[in-house]
Amino acid sequence: MMKKTIAAGTIALMLAGAGTALAQSAPPREGMRMRPSAEDVAAFTDARIAALKAGLKLTAEQEKNWPAVEAALRDIAKQRAERANAMSQRHEARRGSDNAAQPAPDAIARMREGADAMTQRAANLKKLADASEPLYKSLDDAQKQRFSALIRMGGRHGHFHRQGPRRG
Repeated sequence: MMKKTIAAGTIALMLAGAGTALAQSAPPREGMRMRPSAEDVAAFTDARIAALKAGLKLTAEQEKNWPAVEAALRDIAKQRAERANAMSQRHEARRGSDNAAQPAPDAIARMREGADAMTQRAANLKKLADASEPLYKSLDDAQKQRFSALIRMGGRHGHFHRQGPRRG
């Protein structure tokens, strides 16, 4: 039964990522990398959260702790989208209105930007851990295994939780 649930969660996550893969296979315009729209990002976030919840097969009692987890996941996704938008705007501003290339930030500025991003991701991960703790404590061993597997899958594709260093 656990294998079926994990398989179902994996399939849901793969389907959610399929749209991104198809969008990225289209030729980019004028050398620009295509980005998913805000609507796409929202749809993928909804799919990942639904897959996590479905994979856990929560009891009625456990369902009471789900809203905090979902809210934390949505907040993380929203903040990530805002960071991506801000980065895109910074890149556009550096190009300038006359399309003349502006100098990129120096090494120190990039280190500070990276540190700020890491600090924000750390705060988000702590919020997610705090929101998830009551639910996690109520899960049985099989649900805990699924939670760990599914939250990592969301991380690789949905940015719920990242393992190892990554820019972005």
